[in-house]
Amino acid sequence: MLRDKAVQIEKGDGRLNILGINCFSHDTSACLLKDGEVVAFAEEERFNREKHTKSFPDGAIEFCLKAGGIDIGDVDYVGFPFRPGLDFYRGFLHFLKYFPGSYKRFALQGLIDLNLVGKVSYFKRKYGYKNKVVFVGHHESHAASAFFASPFSKAAILSIDRGGDFLSTLLAFGEGTGLRVLRTIPNPHSLGEVYSAVTAYLGFKPNSDEGKVMGLAPYGRDTYLEDFRKLIRFEESGAFEVDLDFFPHHLVGRWFSDKFVRKFGEPREPESEIDARHEDIAAAVQKITEETALSLANDLYEMTKSKNLCIAGGVGLNSVMNARLLKETPFEEIFIQPAANDAGTALGCALYICHVLLGNERNYRMEQVCYGPEFSNREIEEALRRRNISFERLENPARRGAELLVKGKIVGWFQGKMEVGPRALGNRSILADPRFPGMKDILNHKVKHREGFRPFAPSVLEEDAEEYFGDYYPSPFMLLVLLFKKDKRSVVPAVTHVDGTGRVQTVSRKVNSLYWRLIAEFKKITGLPVILNTSFNVRGQPIVRSPEDAL
Repeated sequence: MLRDKAVQIEKGDGRLNILGINCFSHDTSACLLKDGEVVAFAEEERFNREKHTKSFPDGAIEFCLKAGGIDIGDVDYVGFPFRPGLDFYRGFLHFLKYFPGSYKRFALQGLIDLNLVGKVSYFKRKYGYKNKVVFVGHHESHAASAFFASPFSKAAILSIDRGGDFLSTLLAFGEGTGLRVLRTIPNPHSLGEVYSAVTAYLGFKPNSDEGKVMGLAPYGRDTYLEDFRKLIRFEESGAFEVDLDFFPHHLVGRWFSDKFVRKFGEPREPESEIDARHEDIAAAVQKITEETALSLANDLYEMTKSKNLCIAGGVGLNSVMNARLLKETPFEEIFIQPAANDAGTALGCALYICHVLLGNERNYRMEQVCYGPEFSNREIEEALRRRNISFERLENPARRGAELLVKGKIVGWFQGKMEVGPRALGNRSILADPRFPGMKDILNHKVKHREGFRPFAPSVLEEDAEEYFGDYYPSPFMLLVLLFKKDKRSVVPAVTHVDGTGRVQTVSRKVNSLYWRLIAEFKKITGLPVILNTSFNVRGQPIVRSPEDAL
């Protein structure tokens, strides 16, 4: 087990406060645990309005401290989800293995590690922090964010992303308060890097727009699938290797090579027309991602024989892949940590300190993601007055919202605490009636200002969801793509993708009562327990945080 000797803590008030800070690269964030429970968790992008920001998460940190009602001096441990020394050591081994082509990458790695250490010094200096600082491995943080937030006492854990601490993939087993690493796959052999490289090749922004590729893939055919299968080789050990002749990111800083271009054609220019070749390449990278993950998961099951699977890492946001892992492996139950990208490592490193290093028993499970800022009616009214916008106070906002949806109106739904993670789940959402066939195009072109092929998600009452989806499984965090039953697809055309699927959110009355009531009111009027839900933002911007952002 990866458990250090438990650290004894002397606290006058008997409370244990742990602050996790992700400042590793993109999607910076902060999370505060009090006695093992999450009290605040937010991404910096919502404060500085820069999507996938790399800025130090001062706004998120200050929010967490305020929400927790504490000062920095009350924080017992601050965790960072990286290990600079280990990262540099693995970088040196990479340098030796791929020399001389690796010298630029190794020089850059030194600067990266110095920068990370500098960020820790910046934090201590700015906040006057004098208590304990702990460095937790990047993938261990991902793994902890999934397992310790899950409802499982035992589970297999799969963490896949582009990379961190020079690892792209980690397979582990969690039991009680421990984590045992079973296998790691080092960079540059990275499924996340391959997906991001193809994202760049298709004219989208890598490390940001991978979801667009997932949405484009169902339009494509298997034209290039066999070619892509040759780019990722499976080993007898269960690991995989990427053909680095096609993906030289580890040497020259390019996402894809000239050899890739000779094989698959010229890359698409951003904002240019998308043709069948682009769709087919998107389909190929999506399929090989699913197949690689299935291989890893099946091997992980053989190692653990657990019925439960936890998923984290940026690739864990691939909801099509997740559904196949549930359907096509021996695992019976699944938990995908909703902030599976690097933002979630702030949560993970805090949970790792709490349980693995300190040995504290678990008393938390993640049932909802609304850990961000909230605003009073007075603050909302003041924002409206500053904009000279008329308003009225509603006795029953759920009923009025449903009535507006039925009339074909598009509703901005802003209530309660802000969600963490890339999915809006009914607190910072744009809503519409899914029965209107043209609603998808209206939202994509006139509201969200984004590509027309991109689908929208159905939010469905938890108790009615099985009636609409085959192979149903609860999906409270919108991280499973399920197949609509054939007789339901024409009923909800605005949330049915080209392949008959929907990235479903199942809504529980217990977890989000107001949002549940809105859908229930919509059902009373229409007989349909499904509405269209998309994040309250426009293309290229983060989800709104405040009333000012929403207006």
